[in-house]
Amino acid sequence: MRVLSGLGLAALLAATTAAQQFPPGFVDPAPILAAAAKEIGEANLQCVTFSGTGYAGAVGQAFESGVNIDWPRIDSLANYRRTINYATRTIVEEFDRKPGLNPASWKYGLGWQDGTPIQKSLHQTFVVSGDHGWHLDGAGASPVAMTPEEVSLGQLEIWMNPHGFIKAARLPGANPRAVWRWELGEMGRDGPTTVPDKVHVVSITFGRYRIDATVNKSNQIQRIHTMVSEPALGDFNYEHESTDQQTFGTVKFPIAWHSHQGWDDNFGFENVTAGHNAFGGNFPKVEPNNCGAAVTVPDAVRAAQLTPPAVTVEKLATGVYLLGGGPANSIAMEFRNFVAVFEAPTSEARSLAVIEQIAKLMPGKPIRYLVNSHQHFDHIGGIRTYLHIGATIVTQRKNLTFLNRDVLNYRPRTVLPDMVSLWPPTEVAEGYNYESFNENYVITDGARLLQVFYVQPLRHAEGMAMAYLPAEKIVMQANLFDTHEPAPAAPTPAMTTFYRTMRSLNLDVATIAPVHGQRVPMAAFLKAMGSAATDCPAAGAGGAVVWGPCR
Repeated sequence: MRVLSGLGLAALLAATTAAQQFPPGFVDPAPILAAAAKEIGEANLQCVTFSGTGYAGAVGQAFESGVNIDWPRIDSLANYRRTINYATRTIVEEFDRKPGLNPASWKYGLGWQDGTPIQKSLHQTFVVSGDHGWHLDGAGASPVAMTPEEVSLGQLEIWMNPHGFIKAARLPGANPRAVWRWELGEMGRDGPTTVPDKVHVVSITFGRYRIDATVNKSNQIQRIHTMVSEPALGDFNYEHESTDQQTFGTVKFPIAWHSHQGWDDNFGFENVTAGHNAFGGNFPKVEPNNCGAAVTVPDAVRAAQLTPPAVTVEKLATGVYLLGGGPANSIAMEFRNFVAVFEAPTSEARSLAVIEQIAKLMPGKPIRYLVNSHQHFDHIGGIRTYLHIGATIVTQRKNLTFLNRDVLNYRPRTVLPDMVSLWPPTEVAEGYNYESFNENYVITDGARLLQVFYVQPLRHAEGMAMAYLPAEKIVMQANLFDTHEPAPAAPTPAMTTFYRTMRSLNLDVATIAPVHGQRVPMAAFLKAMGSAATDCPAAGAGGAVVWGPCR
C-alpha cells in the first residue's frame, strides 16, 4: 500500500473536493485530515508495537439484564502486546490470561461463545492477516481459524486508531466526509467542563462499515466510532477513545485505551441494557515502526471450511429431538397441533437451519413457543428468528423488559439486516407474542406436558430457566451442567444450583439434555457431583419419585 505524507494527503483530497460545494453543516475533510496527520506524525509510522496491561470485558455476559455496568471482567490481560502493520494489513495480539475461565476463541469484547473449547493455556495469540484470522491457545498450539465475523472485527482494529484511520481515509472507496459541531465534553473523561469546544467529525467507508473520527481543537483524533452487527441487538455501538497521546520520536501515539462495545451511559433511554467498557488498559511502551515478525497465514487456516455446520438430529424420546451440530443445541418437542422449542442460540442463520429441520421432522405443525433459558447474547442470537415465524417467546420475567425493548423490536438493522427488520411482522412487541413467568410456566395440549421452572439466582445469570418433560423424565438446561468438556473435578456453583433446584422441585430425571454438549443420564450428573450429592431420586410408593440418601 503506497503511503502518502500529510501534505500528499491534503493534495490528494483537495483534488477530489476542490470543485465540490459543501452543504450547510458539512466542511472539507482534506485540511482536517492533513492537520491531524501532521499533529501525530502519521507519515512517519508504517507499523507499531505497543504493550502493557489491559482488561477484557465479556460483551453480552452480564449477570442481570437492564443494568448499567461494565461488561464482566473475566481476568486481566497481563503482558499484553499488539503489533499493527498498516502496509500488510496485519494485527497480532498476545497476552497472558488465567486458563479455564472463558472460551479459547474469545479475545475480549464481542465474540463470547459458550459451547466451544475452553482456554487451556496461559499465553494467548490472535492474528488477523488480510481476509484470514486465527488464534493459538498456548505457544506452539495448532492454529484455529476465526469466524468471518471475528476476522471482520480484527480488520476494523487495524484502522480504528489515529494513524490507522488517516491511512484508511486514503483507501479506494473511503469517500471521506466531514461535519462540525460544538461539544461540551464528557464528565467521566473531561471533567466538569463549562465551555464547549468546536470539533470536527470525519467519516469514511470501510467495507460494510462507516467509521467516524472526532478531531478536537488540538487536531488530535480522540474518538473513533462505528456500528457493527451483533446477532441479538443488531446495529451495535463500537468505539475507541484515546486522549492520552504521548510523543515517541517523531510520532505521537496513545498509551491509554478505552473501548466501548454497547452504548455508554445510555441506560433506560434507547436501550435497557447499557453494558459498555469492553477493552482498555495502559500500554506505555510504544515502539514506532517495530513491525514484529513476518506473518504467514497457516495452510490449515487457508483450508478451513467456515460454512455453518449442518444441523444434527438426535431422538431423545417420541417427538422429542435434540438439534445439534454447532456450539449450542436446541430441543424441539412435538405436541398434537404445534411444536415447542427450547433455546434459540448463536444467530439467525443457525436458527433458520434448525427451523427447517423441525419442519421436516414435524411437517405442517407451527412452532408456537420458543422457551428462552436466559438473556446472554450467545443464547438469544436466534430469538428474533422465532418471532419472525410467529412463535411466542417464553422467558423469565426479569428478562422481559430487556428483550422487549432491545431485541424484539422494529429498530432498523443497517449493518446486517435480519428477517424481522426486512419483513417486520405486524405483531412485533405488541404484547401477545411473548409470555413471561415468575416461578413456573406450563405448555400442554392435554397429552404432553412441558414445565418451565425459574432457577434461583446463580453466578452465571439472573432470570435463568430450565424445562422439564415429566412423562419422558427429560430436563433441558443451559450452562448449569455443560457436557462439551469433561466434568470438572469438583462441582461448580452452577452444578450445585442445578442439583438443588431438581431436588427442591422433586423432579424425576432420567436424562439431562444440555444446550452445550451431548445428553447424559442423570447418573452421570450425580457422579460429577460426588459427595456433594447427598440425596438422589428413587422410586417411592405408587411409583412416585422420592429424593433420599444416595446409595
